Formats: sequence, structure tokens, C-alpha cells
Amino acid sequence: MNKRTKGIAIGTLIAGAMGYIAGILTAPKSGTETRDSIRHARDTGMAEAERQLKKLHTELSQLIGEAETAVKHGTSKDQRDAIQAEVVAKATRAKQKAREILSAVHDGEADDKDLDKAMTEATKAIKSIRSYLRK
Repeated sequence: MNKRTKGIAIGTLIAGAMGYIAGILTAPKSGTETRDSIRHARDTGMAEAERQLKKLHTELSQLIGEAETAVKHGTSKDQRDAIQAEVVAKATRAKQKAREILSAVHDGEADDKDLDKAMTEATKAIKSIRSYLRK
């Protein structure tokens, strides 16, 4: 997932939050209706964030496979070991973290910080693998 996609996801969440606040201020509702609206907005935002993290997870899986293939065709054992330790292992950890956060989001146990951190780590790992594969 690239920087642009992450920016779009964050922008979508911010725009949704601002729209929600504007709606509350301009169209007062009963407490029950307002709480339902808040729950709906939260659920929609989390669903979008979960979708973005799933995309990152899938992309990481594909790139890890490509990097592992490239590592097998490296020029020396030392070079392959160094690349394996640095690039593939880092990406694998980021992928595992993304999987854990996706499970937590699904169970309703993840917060925004965890989700943002997992997305950031996955994005960095993707960049790292892509950089290696271009060499």
C-alpha cells in the first residue's frame, strides 16, 4: 500500500468525523438517535480501516513470497542470509502484527493507535521489500 492510499484512508476518516460533527451541530436529535449515529460512524470508520489493513496484509503476503524467491537466487549465502534477516523477517513480523490487529478489530478490541501502528509498520515493510526487489 502506498503513501497515497494511506492518505486517502486517513482523509476519509477525518472527513467522516467532520461531517458527523457538522451533522450533530446542525440537526439535533434525541440522545438515543445521537448514540446510534455515533455507533454507526464508529463502525463505518473501523470497517474502512479494517479493509485498508486487509489490503496491506495481502500485499505483504505477495511481496514476502517474491522476496523469498529473490533471496533464493542471491549471489552468495552471506548475502541471502543478510537479506532474509533484514527484509523478509521484518515484513513477516509486520504481516503477523497486521493479522493480530485485524483479529482484534473484528472482535472489537483494537483501538485507533494499534490500527495506525499496524498500518504504518506494514507500509514501511512493503516499501522495504519493494526497494529490495528493485535492486
